[in-house]
Amino acid sequence: MTPLVLAANVGLSFAALAALCLSLNRHHAEVFDRKAERTAVLRLRLFGWGAIALSFVVAGLFEGWAFGPVQWIGALIGAAAALVLLLSYRPRFVAPAALAALAAAALPLAFLAASA
Repeated sequence: MTPLVLAANVGLSFAALAALCLSLNRHHAEVFDRKAERTAVLRLRLFGWGAIALSFVVAGLFEGWAFGPVQWIGALIGAAAALVLLLSYRPRFVAPAALAALAAAALPLAFLAASA
């Protein structure tokens, strides 16, 4: 199940890091041409940290607690590298890419939950 868990973790990690990134005024203004409202910042931060925690739990439950955290760190690093590249070259694509990553993570998560 490693490819499914890895796909779910990378998708969740990318969406989480993008949400945390967009909760910062500089990046939010770069992507949306306006500063973030206080409620939007709180929602983005809550979702970001929640998705990071969920990806950790998914990695631990489906890959075991010996290898799961290692895979989780790798997924976070890969998602962070992709986000940095996307922010550097196409910042307007961050929000659609985060939604696509979240949708792409939902399919493996649904399959994993059904098989558990």
